[in-house]
Amino acid sequence: ECILTPNVVEFGRLANAQGVDVQAEDPAQVCSKLAKAFGGVTIIQKGNKDYISNGEHTLVSEGEGGLKRSGGQGDTLTGSLATLLAYRKAYLDRIWEHDNDMSPSELLALVAYGGSAITRECSRIAFKEKGRSLQAGDLTEHVHTAFLNVIGDPSESKL
Repeated sequence: ECILTPNVVEFGRLANAQGVDVQAEDPAQVCSKLAKAFGGVTIIQKGNKDYISNGEHTLVSEGEGGLKRSGGQGDTLTGSLATLLAYRKAYLDRIWEHDNDMSPSELLALVAYGGSAITRECSRIAFKEKGRSLQAGDLTEHVHTAFLNVIGDPSESKL
């Protein structure tokens, strides 16, 4: 139960190390093959679209992001993933009553999708405000708004 977050170049290196041809097929299928090659880890292949797969579940996160990437934006992704992983654990531990029977694998893919979507939304909002002067730290002040935009307001949940 590991999540890897390679950029395009890093993804290519990982794929090459596992003998997965990144040019052979649709990027979602390549991401799935690489996840399987690593034993079912979850991979978020960051790029124009984020391809997410654990080999069993494959999703594409294509929400609008900012038009500038800066080193350190992965910290927002990591924080979002950590938060959603805690929610996943609470769900699996059934700390509240619920009827859903999502598998741990499906939940992990959804955590990765949520982390990607929140980060892309933070980047979109920060870029709108800062333009090309955007720095990774500018995303931080927008995490709450991005969370609400992507996930919704937990206080309005019927759980």
